[in-house]
Amino acid sequence: MISVRPAEPADATAIGAVHVAAWRSAYPGILPDSYLARLSPTRLALQYRAAIGSGAVVMVAAARGPGPRIVGFATAGAARTAGLGDGEVETLYVLDDYREQGVGRRILQATAAQLAASGCRSVFVWVLRENPSRWFYSRLGGQAAAEGQTRLAGVALDQVAYAWDPISRLLAAEKA
Repeated sequence: MISVRPAEPADATAIGAVHVAAWRSAYPGILPDSYLARLSPTRLALQYRAAIGSGAVVMVAAARGPGPRIVGFATAGAARTAGLGDGEVETLYVLDDYREQGVGRRILQATAAQLAASGCRSVFVWVLRENPSRWFYSRLGGQAAAEGQTRLAGVALDQVAYAWDPISRLLAAEKA
């Protein structure tokens, strides 16, 4: 059974580990192997602990078993890019073993619900064009709203923004 809830500071270490695992799975051939190898769950955990402590929207999916285990997470906040929406989902990662089970959708919708509760009427997410999971956002009704570039690990990467306006479209999206 998977539960989705707001992250707690104690989740930061597991969130950092999920981030590293997801990037190493999704981005070989997109980001340099040396960069992926240097990703540090410990360093990322510090960033996520700070985000949780600052009151940012950080949601986690926890699988029950011998103990709760974080299997996915999302972060969000006010839009960093003008004109695409009020709120922005900044990250969404799910461990490979939990993909295609509705976990990503549940995390994304819980994150959108938190944004809506804070007054956001629309939401968007930037996704690398070469991300193999990019289809996920359009299957949940996200509309390609903008294109751009970002630099990461010294590499220029094309990206696409998917938007839900109004945010209720994402909140009502059914399992695709």
